[in-house]
Amino acid sequence: MPVYQDQMNRSVEVLSTPKRIISLVPSQTELLFDLGLYNEIIGITKFCIHPFDKVKLKSKIGGTKALNINLIKELMPDLIIGNKEENERSQVEELMELFPVWMSNIADLDGATEMIKRVGELIGKNTEAEKLIRSVRFGFDALNIKSKGLRVAYLIWRKPYITAARGTFIDDMLQKCGFTNVFDAARYPEVTAEQLISVKPELVLLSSEPYPFKEKHIAEFKAILPESIIKLVDGELFSWYGSRLLHAPSYFEKLQNELQSLKSQK
Repeated sequence: MPVYQDQMNRSVEVLSTPKRIISLVPSQTELLFDLGLYNEIIGITKFCIHPFDKVKLKSKIGGTKALNINLIKELMPDLIIGNKEENERSQVEELMELFPVWMSNIADLDGATEMIKRVGELIGKNTEAEKLIRSVRFGFDALNIKSKGLRVAYLIWRKPYITAARGTFIDDMLQKCGFTNVFDAARYPEVTAEQLISVKPELVLLSSEPYPFKEKHIAEFKAILPESIIKLVDGELFSWYGSRLLHAPSYFEKLQNELQSLKSQK
């Protein structure tokens, strides 16, 4: 069987053309569909919501961090595709004992396009993957950021507050937007209201996922940071590292334009 390297530097033996694929990550599920697979995808997580018309017909094998191992065994995949950050290590290691498991490990745009390339090779969709990568690169290369250096805090959770900091894919996307992350800690630190006040963000972005921040939460942060701009953002476009990257540059430009307008009103 062909041997492929995953992004954790593991060698994974896979059938030359996998026919029974389970995806453990929403952004990679969408990627598989967009690269032209359908019948080959036999299992996805309950958080895999795109493309809606296709994912609704697929078997759900639990959540990204709470997989239904028994159901996965029953489905008998010849390939499982997961992610180091989004899936639980113990569950992934259990699956590795039974099936070929290819893992991504992504912290920036380069890592995302490398994942797309390798997944394309893995599933026999090299041409489609290369085309997608060119389109993603073109979009980011053409990204027109008019205002740079705005100090930002990006919140992904509430009670406790959790922010996306250095070394995360979200942080790389913030940099692509021209923002400066106010938190230097690694990964996803818990922060208090007092810490938010001390770092003095000019902008607070409230993500739509994994915590579903809504309009009602804006007042909560406005009370803590009355001088900051508080803005709800589409978390998928900051954190999904598959084919949804095609839509990120235009969203980032739109966000920049909205912020310019909000700043002028202050």
